Amino acid sequence: MSASISFSATYSQARDKFLLAAKRRGARTTSHLHPSAKSPNGKDLFVDVACIGPESASAAVLVISGTHGVEGYAGSAIQVGWLNESIDNQPSVKQVFVHALNPFGFAWNRRVTEENVDLNRNFVDHSQSYPENPDYQGLKDAISPPDLEPETLEGASRALRNYAKEFGAFAMQETISKGQYIHPQGLYFGGRRPQWSANLLRQISEAELATCHRVAVVDIHTGLGAYGEAELISEDPPEAPSFQRAREWWGPSVCSTRDGGSVSAQVFGSLDSAIPTMLSHAETTMICLEYGTYSTLEVFQALRADNWLHNNNNTHASAATIKAQIRRAFYPDLPDWKEMVWTRGQGVLRQAIQGVASA
Repeated sequence: MSASISFSATYSQARDKFLLAAKRRGARTTSHLHPSAKSPNGKDLFVDVACIGPESASAAVLVISGTHGVEGYAGSAIQVGWLNESIDNQPSVKQVFVHALNPFGFAWNRRVTEENVDLNRNFVDHSQSYPENPDYQGLKDAISPPDLEPETLEGASRALRNYAKEFGAFAMQETISKGQYIHPQGLYFGGRRPQWSANLLRQISEAELATCHRVAVVDIHTGLGAYGEAELISEDPPEAPSFQRAREWWGPSVCSTRDGGSVSAQVFGSLDSAIPTMLSHAETTMICLEYGTYSTLEVFQALRADNWLHNNNNTHASAATIKAQIRRAFYPDLPDWKEMVWTRGQGVLRQAIQGVASA
């Protein structure tokens, strides 16, 4: 079967394919209605969960798509393709698929939630002081400029170039992307309360993984790295047992954000950092499966334009162009990219199941 068949053009189509594949596979499904957000055409939004394998299993694999909504195209396709095609080789392992964890972002082609919150920066203790990112303050107008006029963008680019020249390109990436909690209309805003999707993931983990002593987690993302290539990212330090297990299961392509070996900077409030606390009763092995699309600059420009459009109520004449730009930045709708995504994704899930079964 062609890899392209598992991919979808919209959130709605992706959901339909996921539910159909789950039904054909005989999976147990649960649908969670978003309490407030709607799709662009006013329809309801859902996070859907499909489970295969024994309900009281001691080992499980949790596969998440759409944490960053517009990145959900790849994750959804991997989940759909797996449900349609792959054969269970470890029937004792429970497989839990969370489809479109951030359905608003998926439906609206935004990376963030309905509150402009980066869900992957939202898993902090909101009762405590928020992590600080002081250099973001000095760059906030360059990161999220007030308009998209050529002279404004040139000034923003100049400020970012100067910062990179002084501190290095990766330091600039880290400052921009690791998260901030003081500018609700800015990029990478971590929120000031737990998002609905964050609370729901905790509920799903409690409901589906309560009996598990070993859990492998694969959270699927796009936008960092070379076109079509996949990096397996861990936020654990290389000396940690969880990182060593990840290397044993998936090989040397597993990289750590702690030692500068990853395309991703270390970030605040990530899902990766929260999973072990959600599953404190279990031995967890967590990776982010990150697929490259286009250049870091193109991805950043798409995010910046989309954020500006959101702050202007999506009413500008360039809205359609901006939405196409951000969709393309995270979803190259091309056969070769789709084939690379599916081929690697299939292998990663198979290795996760084999690893957690043998642990």
